[in-house]
Amino acid sequence: MSTTNRFSIHDRRGRRNLVAAVAGAALVVALAVGTFVLLQPQVQNLSYGQFRKRLAEGSVGSARVGPTSIAGRLAERDSGGRAVRYQVSRVGMEHDEDLIRLLEAHVPGGDYDAEAGPSSIQTMAAPAIMFLLTIAFLSIILVRSGGFGSALAFSKSRPRVYGDDEARVTFDSVAGHEEVVDELREVVDFLRTPDKFQSLGGRIPKGVLLIGAPGTGKTLLARAVAGEAGVPFFSLSGSDFVELFVGVGAARVRSLFARAQAKAPCLIFIDELDAIGKARSAGGSGGHDERDQTLNQLLVEMDGFDANRGVILLAATNRPETLDPALVRPGRFDRQVVVDRPDLVGREQILKVHARVVPLADGLNLRQIAAMTPGFVGADLANLVNEAALLAARRGKDQVGQPEFEEGIERLIAGPEKRQRLLRPDEKERIAFHEAGHALVARSLPGTDPVHKVSIVGRGAGALGYTLYRPEDDRFLHTRTSLEHAVCSLLGGTLAEEIALGESSDGCTSDLTRATRIVRRMVLEFGMSPVMGRQSYGRDPSDPSAAGGPELACSEQTAREIDLEVRRILDEALAKARRILVERQATLERIARRLIDRETIGAVELAEILAAETAADAPASN
Repeated sequence: MSTTNRFSIHDRRGRRNLVAAVAGAALVVALAVGTFVLLQPQVQNLSYGQFRKRLAEGSVGSARVGPTSIAGRLAERDSGGRAVRYQVSRVGMEHDEDLIRLLEAHVPGGDYDAEAGPSSIQTMAAPAIMFLLTIAFLSIILVRSGGFGSALAFSKSRPRVYGDDEARVTFDSVAGHEEVVDELREVVDFLRTPDKFQSLGGRIPKGVLLIGAPGTGKTLLARAVAGEAGVPFFSLSGSDFVELFVGVGAARVRSLFARAQAKAPCLIFIDELDAIGKARSAGGSGGHDERDQTLNQLLVEMDGFDANRGVILLAATNRPETLDPALVRPGRFDRQVVVDRPDLVGREQILKVHARVVPLADGLNLRQIAAMTPGFVGADLANLVNEAALLAARRGKDQVGQPEFEEGIERLIAGPEKRQRLLRPDEKERIAFHEAGHALVARSLPGTDPVHKVSIVGRGAGALGYTLYRPEDDRFLHTRTSLEHAVCSLLGGTLAEEIALGESSDGCTSDLTRATRIVRRMVLEFGMSPVMGRQSYGRDPSDPSAAGGPELACSEQTAREIDLEVRRILDEALAKARRILVERQATLERIARRLIDRETIGAVELAEILAAETAADAPASN
């Protein structure tokens, strides 16, 4: 017999012995419990009337009378010869004077007893002791949570205070906003040397409102002001004043300004001011009364505190049109500083700031990266540097280069690649012609942004392909021709499908939406329609009377004319794009086939295809 078989036999025997031991122990326990239950005397629950009847009959052997119950044994016995026990609940029967006479007359041998009830002192002491213990327990909890006053601490403001022990942020950490920094340097001078301005009769501004899109660095600028001035910095959001209880918002405003006055000179920063500073409704009470009370208290505090003591209120919002006019008037927010999206030079400076801790590859040109990110704000650029560093680490590199930054831009714009998304061959061909149509029309029309890359690799949630443009510089104004050419480029994708494959697909949804939006703005806002004239037909969003009204400030007849004009401009753009694609259909075919083979075409390869077309169309020399 092998060693393995011997071990198996021993294991099986051990398991059988263990099972037998457990079964025997369970049987012993069951017998013990059964014996205990059987040996227990039988107990009968009797009502007080039944007990009195049996007592009169002489069938009660003993009795022990308590304050709320009676227990004892009966004169009868059960089948095992044991005395039968009984128990009587006699709540409310404590003062039955006839019970003693019955016990003396009918209990044999006088086998009865009585328990003394609780005294009046004991009756009062027990609730008092429980009450005192509860008070002591609550006191301990309140003391550990900040004292008895913390029970109403929700009415006090809870800003985050940045002091000397915090890492200071200075203007060296801010890039891309030179004009804004220059404006805010005066605020720093106000906090450092207020006498310099007061000697000439000047008044320190009470409030500075930072206006800009999300992510432009408004909070960073506020912290930089506090860091440069070296004063305490109270930071909180507008939503921190809002609470379930009525009046809490106003109380928190009072508490905030009281704390600021105690630590003057200091800086108060309220982010998302529109949460409490929206324009108040005219007349009547409603669900916004609490917010209105908070705003009213803020207005009172800004009028009441002395700015010359060195308390300056900074606030930030990305919706200045919704603020109450009383809040942004001079005397409250004396200055309004616009923190705009950075331009090309600003984006390059921001990239340099965030790339300080990132090892960059030799020859990397951050100016080119900045040129590829029009419209990016500081938060987007910080995310771009982080994405590029993660991609480089994922690829096993020790430096971040141009490919990682370009891939990071594509991830931020269109989402991550979806190479595992399986497409049918006919769908892949249709996507290739679609993207080739975008690229060819864009390269054929002047004034459009250069095409940087064309790909049929899916990205994000719904992009099956994309055409990436690379602006050479920032553009702040757009002419009618440039907008029309942009619309032609957007419509080139669906037209290429129709020309090359006979019909279009539903992959043009976003293109049609963007093209229609551009044309409608040309007609409604920009006055670029010769038919509708130079007139704006849209509602003014800053006009309170326009809230909840129709989108267009015109009659139904004019609205119909606007729709017809939008359609006319779109039809002209379709005709122009169709003419380009039909005349250059061979080039469209070559671009699409190259995309099917390689999935991605860069700007250099696209230029080579177009150059080959030009050489083929040139007349042969004699």
